[in-house]
Amino acid sequence: MNKLLEGKIAIVTGASRGIGEAIAVKLAEQGANIAFTYLSSEEKARALEDKLKGFGVKAKAYKSNAGVYAECETLVNDVIKEFGVVDVCVNNAGISKDNLLLRLTPEQWDEVMDINLKSVFNMTKQVIRPMMKARKGSIINMSSIVGIRGNAGQSSYAASKAGIIGFTKSVALELGSRNIRCNAIAPGFVETDMTHYLKEGEGAKAFLERIPLGRFGSGEEIANTTLFLASDMSSYITGQAISVCGGLNI
Repeated sequence: MNKLLEGKIAIVTGASRGIGEAIAVKLAEQGANIAFTYLSSEEKARALEDKLKGFGVKAKAYKSNAGVYAECETLVNDVIKEFGVVDVCVNNAGISKDNLLLRLTPEQWDEVMDINLKSVFNMTKQVIRPMMKARKGSIINMSSIVGIRGNAGQSSYAASKAGIIGFTKSVALELGSRNIRCNAIAPGFVETDMTHYLKEGEGAKAFLERIPLGRFGSGEEIANTTLFLASDMSSYITGQAISVCGGLNI
């Protein structure tokens, strides 16, 4: 049976853990060769590289900060040299520095904007050149339900993730004529090491009561949506922000 991404080349930023790792694994399972970035743990990056190669695809880890323009430029040039083209770019790198606005520092705000929002500009700006040359491509940006609804104590995170949606729609309008699609995914509350605190105490019960499906999402469920948007199954979808949130946005 043909795999959905047989022979395609995908870049996934921030893939050494959580949702990023689930996405890299899912795309590799479906035949994509994977270039992925990490920042902190070289050990986890090497382990993921080996795991991806187990699917019979080419995989390479790159230590690169998506929030730094020059590093993204170097990264994409290196990926082109190594893999030849870029068919799919998943802008997943992200952090949160949650604090009430009263206590939020300018440094915290800037760090969240650099890693969450500026990174999407940095990477997209670099990958559209090879995509325009090939006259095809799928760019997938990781937003959040918080970017749609807002959330107390997360003004910086919400602003960065809302910015991603506006950026996504604009890029889709600019590049649709070149057969380059750009979409966003807005996960709800997903079980990862970044959100473990949501499952503890009374707060967890309150969160669950707000979700119509009555449970937290999984990294694989976000990865399944990413696979759909990366593949030709979504060939007529662009400029959309797809909520994968168990109905939280209703």
